[in-house]
Amino acid sequence: MPRIAIIHKDKCNPQSCGGYLCIRVCPINMKGEECIAEGSDGKPVIDEILCTGCGICPNRCPFGAIDIINLPEALDKPPVNRYGQNGFHLYNLPIPLFGHVVGIIGRNGIGKSTALKIISGMIKPNLGGDEPASFEQVHEFFKGSSAQNFFEKQHEGKLTVAYKPQQVDLLPQTAKGKVRELLHHVDGSKRAETVARQLDIAHILDNDIAKLSGGELQRLAIAATVLKKADVYIFDEPTSFLDIKQRLRVSRFIRDLASDETSVMVVEHDLVMLDHMTDYLHILYGKQACYGISSLVKSTRNGINTFLSGYIREENMRFRDHAIEFLSKPPASERVTPQLTEWNDVELTLGRFSLSAPSGELRTKEIVGVLGENGIGKTTFVKLLAGLLKPDKGVLDTKIRVSYKPQYLEVSEDEQVATVVAEAMAKHHTTLIVPLQIEPLLEKNLSTLSGGELQRVAICVALAKDADLYLLDEPSAYLDVEQRLIVSKVIRDFRDYTEKTLLVVDHDVVFVDYIADRLMVFTGKPAKQGTVNGPFEMEPGMNLFLKDIGITMRRDEESKRPRINKLDSRKDREQKESGHLYYGV
Repeated sequence: MPRIAIIHKDKCNPQSCGGYLCIRVCPINMKGEECIAEGSDGKPVIDEILCTGCGICPNRCPFGAIDIINLPEALDKPPVNRYGQNGFHLYNLPIPLFGHVVGIIGRNGIGKSTALKIISGMIKPNLGGDEPASFEQVHEFFKGSSAQNFFEKQHEGKLTVAYKPQQVDLLPQTAKGKVRELLHHVDGSKRAETVARQLDIAHILDNDIAKLSGGELQRLAIAATVLKKADVYIFDEPTSFLDIKQRLRVSRFIRDLASDETSVMVVEHDLVMLDHMTDYLHILYGKQACYGISSLVKSTRNGINTFLSGYIREENMRFRDHAIEFLSKPPASERVTPQLTEWNDVELTLGRFSLSAPSGELRTKEIVGVLGENGIGKTTFVKLLAGLLKPDKGVLDTKIRVSYKPQYLEVSEDEQVATVVAEAMAKHHTTLIVPLQIEPLLEKNLSTLSGGELQRVAICVALAKDADLYLLDEPSAYLDVEQRLIVSKVIRDFRDYTEKTLLVVDHDVVFVDYIADRLMVFTGKPAKQGTVNGPFEMEPGMNLFLKDIGITMRRDEESKRPRINKLDSRKDREQKESGHLYYGV
């Protein structure tokens, strides 16, 4: 059985464990052979050939810095790429298919971005060695596969790739000046204005890049990628920072890029949008920060359902110990619980923007989901409930204890995770700390966390406070698809055992569908006027929301997950005629 040994050097601290505890406890070392040795960088090195997989060193390491992993026997080749000895391993590659959009689904830290960078030519694969492999070695490694043909054409200059990276918030550091200047600089097809209109950024062409919002940076990065003349277009998380309308626009735009001469690849964590924009799918599975394996290609519907089931039948591989399930019809209305807070005829004006909330209430023991476009007042209303803003008119009951997780997360340079989650550690260890995977982060400073890690810590801190109402603004941002589903279960479980009220703002329809008992919908005109509607029961709430954005959704017959109907399809027309835009019942 193939075996790999991983050493997480950021966790490893040989001095604090008494001087290489792993070396001292290794049975092979005790017999006189050197299975674990001190490396040139002062960290241990494990010989994977000598290692027997006894499990002693990972169990004894006080910092959790070692993983010894038995890989599936079907892996009969070395990794496509390895980040040094005892570093992350990537096995197999997803490959573009011309005329189609190919999606990639999987957890963060599993190799998705690495795979895309290899395909784009940004990383030269080392095939498990210490140096980048030659073209001849890559050719031989992939001989007889579609990857062989792809890398041949790329090597001969007959195939070019345009790549949109994940971290669009870093764009202002590398691109200066106006939006128009950047687009015209990269425009190889002389259609900058056309693409800007298609992505709804024509109105910001004369804006400074340094002053753009996250959603504007995302659409600018997509536009800049598409304007390059290429045969393969790669998009790493293209819907981050976007609201539901913008996500639909971008999804349709990406779908339309694929042709007989063009291929598209996408990494996306929003299941509804991934389903909407792709034809085929690869599942990347494995262990975070240790190894990733790309599955064989599947149809999108089959691929997503397989991912939700946690079991790849064709490869006899179970990568999750449970299936993720959705309800097939609207949840039955439970008995009405007591009112927690209410509002009547609330109005607020901030600059040129005005918000109105005619009337509504939040009840105890419920989760209310909030949907609506960006710039339409969702965060403003949350701040009203939190007492951070005061209404100009109307009545809003704020005489309740509130815990608020804001949309944008701020960090302090010298704060340690263990300090900020101390209350959660004492009161909610098994219900927050464990499922949100906070323990591996305890000794890190907040300033060193990734976006997803910081989000999980912020959710943990907010839910650990003693409050009557918990306000979570975009808790799924920066999380991968599996983490989103874990967080949704944490939120539901928290409601069940605390019997508290939660209001959750998010743009991921699957996430909101999975957690909400009732729904609030914000309508209006972004940056000008917003209206608070509801809360409603789930079906009428979703009907209002979907009518506003002009789509219908059905339930997948197998997994019961929400899916967008093709515009003007028979199913779309039937649901619009029946008035059931959401569940299609």
